Amino acid sequence: MRTLCFRLLVPTFGALSLVSAGSAQSGPFQGSVSPPASAGVPADQPVKLSLDDALQRGLRYNLGAVLSLQDSLHAQGAVIASRADLLPNLSTGLRETVQQIDLAAFGFKLPPGSPFTFPQVLGPSNYFDLRATLTQRVADLQALRTYQSSREAQRAADLNAVNARETVVYVVTAGYLEVLAESARVDSARGQLATAQAIYQQAQDRFSAGLSAKIDRTRSEVELQTQKQRVTAEQAQYAKDKIALARLIGFPAGEDLILTDALPYAPLENLTLPQAISLAADNRSDLKSAQAQVRAAELSVKAAHAERYPTLDIGGDYGLAGVNPGNSHGSYSATAQVRFPIWAGGHSKGDIEEADASLQRMRSEYDELCARVEAQVRTAYLDLNAAADQVQVAQSRRELAQDELAQARDRFSSGVADTVEVVQAQEAVSSAEQDYIASLNAHNLAKASVAHAVGQAEKIIRTLLRSQ
Repeated sequence: MRTLCFRLLVPTFGALSLVSAGSAQSGPFQGSVSPPASAGVPADQPVKLSLDDALQRGLRYNLGAVLSLQDSLHAQGAVIASRADLLPNLSTGLRETVQQIDLAAFGFKLPPGSPFTFPQVLGPSNYFDLRATLTQRVADLQALRTYQSSREAQRAADLNAVNARETVVYVVTAGYLEVLAESARVDSARGQLATAQAIYQQAQDRFSAGLSAKIDRTRSEVELQTQKQRVTAEQAQYAKDKIALARLIGFPAGEDLILTDALPYAPLENLTLPQAISLAADNRSDLKSAQAQVRAAELSVKAAHAERYPTLDIGGDYGLAGVNPGNSHGSYSATAQVRFPIWAGGHSKGDIEEADASLQRMRSEYDELCARVEAQVRTAYLDLNAAADQVQVAQSRRELAQDELAQARDRFSSGVADTVEVVQAQEAVSSAEQDYIASLNAHNLAKASVAHAVGQAEKIIRTLLRSQ
């Protein structure tokens, strides 16, 4: 019996978190294949990359998408192979035989003194046969159920390929967002460095004029060095994030990518939680794939039971036979065979139990997946709402911290405060900037997670990210 059951190839939603540079995640969706030379990637030139461009390249070259397509083609081959058992088999052959027989070698010899004689060697003789043979399995319920099961398995593999595309869209979007966020962190760090440089120069001038103590200059210089370290660290992280994004979409690791899209804060509208849950139930391709796998397993069980049913085969042949092609005549035969299985050592019982166990497992995994899908949608909305609140709070804190720094610098210039107050205010600004960037990135990623959770990432993720 040929059992055609596909395991659930559903990527874990939680494991597809943001592809941060420096992460040690592995798996097919974290890599890509090399594009052909005709792809036209410019050498030694920066590549301007929009989100749409990144998604298109990811869908074409990401390893997860490529492997899922190969799985689909593999399932298609299994369908063709199982269908062959239901179709006629036609073959032809040509046989030319020249034979000479030594009768003595086979023990044919007369006793001594016998008055009879016969030749000791027969031949050589010639025999020619050109024949076409046709066989057809007319009634075989096991082969029919196996074919039906393989078709459902192929449908499941095709849906898994669609699900893989959804995952690629989510992962590439997450990588793109991380590069954008890190670029903003680099800009913020450079801005803080410029501020630290100005404060240090102010402290140096006041110290030279005898208006402040040396500790104020030293303290501002320490802050200046701290900001330089932050710029260096953020620039390194930015470069690593671009390498990670390049690996997702088929660019060489050393490619200089320039991201052209800016994704500011925009609240998610026109998609409520109940609507999202309904969309997920109707559109998630991994759910549809799991359903197809359950049906394939059910048909595999029926195929196992069908091993006990009789089968009917018919066949026939027609050909020319004779001494040679010029001295031959037509000959044919027709056969019909009914086979009744009686006892095969318990083989069919074992196949039934194996197929039934696979069916129960598929059903359990499908039930769990249904619950997991709703949980993923609800989790994505919780993250979205929390991130939206955090953006508002971070924006307010950012403005307050900048005002605090301006007042601290004024107080230091007036001689009513030292650099402790200024450095603390500058650290508050730096922290507020980092929080704002992180919350904005988290909000955009949460919107991408919603698109992925409802099974519509490839269709709506651009709209959700750019919604105003």
